[in-house]
Amino acid sequence: MFAMDGFWNFAGNYWWLVFPLGGVLTSAFWTVNGQVKDASKRRHKRRLEILEAKARLRASSAQPAVAQLPRESVESAPSQAAQIQRAMDIHDSVTARWLDYELDVAKLIAFPAMSDGRQDLTARFLRAKKVADRLRPAAPDTKLSKDEVTEYRDAVTDFEVAFDLAERDARRQKDAAFSETERARLDTAKRLLNLAVDEAATPAERQSAYRRVRQQLDGLIDVSDDAYDVLKERVGLQLPPGSPA
Repeated sequence: MFAMDGFWNFAGNYWWLVFPLGGVLTSAFWTVNGQVKDASKRRHKRRLEILEAKARLRASSAQPAVAQLPRESVESAPSQAAQIQRAMDIHDSVTARWLDYELDVAKLIAFPAMSDGRQDLTARFLRAKKVADRLRPAAPDTKLSKDEVTEYRDAVTDFEVAFDLAERDARRQKDAAFSETERARLDTAKRLLNLAVDEAATPAERQSAYRRVRQQLDGLIDVSDDAYDVLKERVGLQLPPGSPA
């Protein structure tokens, strides 16, 4: 009874605290809610970029090669189509190298800077990629001016160089940008990932490990949904026939 009286006395004397506290709590709620929405937008945008890159690579592989052009004309004075095709081949090659990271959880754990747009070199590479993607012609025989061809070729060169620098830096620093606690989470994720694809483990152990990998990496490094889908497929392939997926 005395405790309740004390509470009501405090509430009566300090009722005005409701307003500033309410403002703080409301602000905190909207801040967290905004962060969640921003993260969701980033994941959605990233997934669209991956799908677009994969579709472009499939389309490029279906196009006829420039090798069908007269050999002597390509060697002596490369035609515009040959120049564009060469730039598109390099463009596709670098995009495929990027997808190797984007779709491989193990690589992202080993070299987390490759998925971190806050890293300066990674941010530069992503910007260079957007420029090259925007300037890319629909096909090698697309009619472009000489300046447009040069602009696309230069953009592809920038894209390739920026990726090389970002990859080299990511492999150099590995997890150096993370705190001791965060590095421990990365190590745990590595062990769980090995268990998830281990044929000697039971189906239940592999499925549990897959779920815990996601928990360890959530909020730590930016892993795309597509990468998790690829991992989930690998885990499923490791399961014996008849096991629940």
